[in-house]
Order: sequence, then structure tokens, then C-alpha cells
Amino acid sequence: MSRLSGETMGTSWSVRLVDPAPEAMTTIETALDRVVGQMSHWSAGSDLCRFNQAAADVWHPLPSELSDVLAAALRVARASDGAFDPAMGRLVDLWGFGPPGPRGTAPSLAEIRAVQGGRIEHDSARCRARRTDPAALDFSGIAKGHAVDAVAGSLRDTGHRDFLIEIGGELLGEGVKPDGQPWWVDLAPLPGIAPVRIALHGLSVATSGADQRNFVVGGRRYSHTLDPRTGGPIANGVVQLSVIHPNCMLADAWATALTVLGPDASAVAERETLAMHRVWRDGGVLREAMSSALEAMLSD
Repeated sequence: MSRLSGETMGTSWSVRLVDPAPEAMTTIETALDRVVGQMSHWSAGSDLCRFNQAAADVWHPLPSELSDVLAAALRVARASDGAFDPAMGRLVDLWGFGPPGPRGTAPSLAEIRAVQGGRIEHDSARCRARRTDPAALDFSGIAKGHAVDAVAGSLRDTGHRDFLIEIGGELLGEGVKPDGQPWWVDLAPLPGIAPVRIALHGLSVATSGADQRNFVVGGRRYSHTLDPRTGGPIANGVVQLSVIHPNCMLADAWATALTVLGPDASAVAERETLAMHRVWRDGGVLREAMSSALEAMLSD
């Protein structure tokens, strides 16, 4: 078994491959470069950035993969009642998480309101979209998951059947290890919370959480996870939330949406039959919950 690794999308990636073909590294890097070239919020030459910089209220053609990811993002946005929003690029930039870089003060309410309210219209049949100001696409809550799926697809197309892919903490396992065991992974352990072990056999897991990235302004710590509905960082006590799903793109998007939903996440996970594990801070105590779909998965 070989382990290949590198960097992409501002983070690291690794792939464990059983019986890798000589061109495996090229296969992986080509898939990742294609995702970056289409969906990067940081690369001015990406298709996503060109869309954001183009005229508003005009239909613009999209590459088919970008169009597919946008369609999935908009479905999650509707199903989560706006807790996920691929059109919040200006808000991400305003809070210092985009290409303009970090800021030393929190934005004012007026600044926040100025970058809210735009929308994205998508014509999936014609692979095109248009935006109204100030909407701007940002796929930071879904692109890593899509990249995992893209790498998996490219590996399958080149004859690989047994592998574990990880990009920035999002994972997908397929087939088995050389010893015949599945790709076992533990959801990130936390003090006082027993690890949850998952066999990634044709499954993905994506994890989000307020403790993963944040910044401090005026002695106050802000989460990097923004609530599109309020325009500000979440403060709902969620420490870590994981979604297990056959599709890593959807696991990624739903992990973000459910993290934003906080105490309402369980009801939405049940409605959408999502396998979810949530840990939140209740005063000084960490508490956990898992959805019925995850409980059923663990009991099989």
C-alpha cells in the first residue's frame, strides 16, 4: 500500500492506495487542479471568480462540474432554510476569511447588511447562472467534499478499487485495506466523549465545528463559521459536528449547514435522514447526540 500526499485548496491532501498505478499521482493532481481551476474563491482566474466579477443580472455559462456543485449547494440551502448559502462570498470576505485577508475589527451591522440580500439563479439544464448584487459565489462549505469525490472518481476510472482519500479533514473510503479490513476512522476525539468508529466502506465523513478556526477581536473569540441568515459568526455552542454520507460533497455541505443550525440540527437531520454526530458545549460540559440514521449505521 502506498501513501501519496500534497497540498491543495489551502490545505493538505493524502491518499492511501492499494496497488497504485504508476500514474496515480498525476491522476490525483489533475483532478484537484480541475476543481481549483473551476471553484477556487482565492484564484482570480478560476471560473467561480470570473463569474463573481462578471456583470450582475446576466446569464453566464458555467463548466458542467461547477454547475453540478452549485445545484447541490442550492438544494442544501433550501432544505436547511438558509443555514447554508453558496452566495455569501461577500460576507466571507467582509469577515476576513477570503482573499482580502483578515481584519482587526468586527464589521458593523451596516457593513453586514450591505453584503446581504443578493441571490443566485441557476439554470442547470443549460449550465448557466446569474446573480443579483451583492451575491457572490463561495464554495468553501462544499468544494473540499466535491474534490474528494472528484479524486475518487478519477481513481475509479483508472482501475483503482481500494483507497482512502483525505482532503482537509474530509474523508472517503472505498474497498478494503490489504489485510481485508475496511478503512476504519474515528470521529475526532474530545475530552469526555467516547470516540465513534466508522467503517468507510463506500462512505464519506465531513466534520465542521466552531473550535476549528476562529479569530479574536477585542477579547472576543469569533467562529469562522458564519450564519448566512444573521450575517455573523455562529455562537450556538456547537464544538464539532460530523455527517457520514456516500457523497462527500453532500456530507461537507450538510456538516456546515447543521453546524449553523445548532440546536435545530437534530430535527433537520432526522427529516433528511442524515447520519449525524453532534457535540456541543452546555455550560462547562460537553454533550453529544447522534441521529437515528447514524445509530442504525452503528448497529449494523
